[in-house]
Amino acid sequence: MPRKPIEPTKAPAHRTAGAAIAQALLPFMAKIPESQERPSQTPSADARKKANAAAAKAALAAGALALPPGPLGWLTLLPEMVGVWKIQRQLVADMAALYGKQATLTPEQVVFCLFQHTAAQGVRDLVVRVGQRTLVRRASPRLVGAISRRVGAKLAQRALGKSMARWLPIVGAVGVGAYAYMDTAKVAATAMDLFEGVIEVEAEEVVDTTPPGLDDDSPVDHSETAHFSGVSEHASKRARSRRKAQP
Repeated sequence: MPRKPIEPTKAPAHRTAGAAIAQALLPFMAKIPESQERPSQTPSADARKKANAAAAKAALAAGALALPPGPLGWLTLLPEMVGVWKIQRQLVADMAALYGKQATLTPEQVVFCLFQHTAAQGVRDLVVRVGQRTLVRRASPRLVGAISRRVGAKLAQRALGKSMARWLPIVGAVGVGAYAYMDTAKVAATAMDLFEGVIEVEAEEVVDTTPPGLDDDSPVDHSETAHFSGVSEHASKRARSRRKAQP
């Protein structure tokens, strides 16, 4: 009898979603948005105003993308997440400027602020508290890939849970918008806590030390991580030049 062909095993849904999210994360780990804000005499108060405005904007954007019902709504999951991340990334940059920390802002700090409350284990290698100081570590391309996979896997689990809201067009959109509002508020709280302290940025890159097989094995385009390395180095040089220019 002829043998039946062996069908390829399908990756679990959360693994596939995690890989897609990891790819979408990489640009956020490579660039720092510019801010039009200036150092404030009352940074905490001004930062809270910025946070409230950004949270409302994120809620509106996420809720609008959650309106399409059923399977069509599932297609908007990743665009919704990316749209909210862009708003939050700009918020972190603006808050850094208000606290006078824009010159030392790095992609690692932005990623830490965005995902520390949802995927703390994923970003644990980026920021270390040392007494009253905060040590920010520069990520190597390999570590960037590892972090994107860890965060992607964690967010995929949450995203699959949120996808059920797509079957309830109006009620689901309200819930998604409320979640985006609270999520942005938590990003703001992390950023304020970070920028209110003393920040030191390490000069050397940190290499991922996770043993093979213990990290999520979702595929990641390494050309993107190489691009991150170049942009990160450029951001680091820009920060050093700004510090030298300061009186």
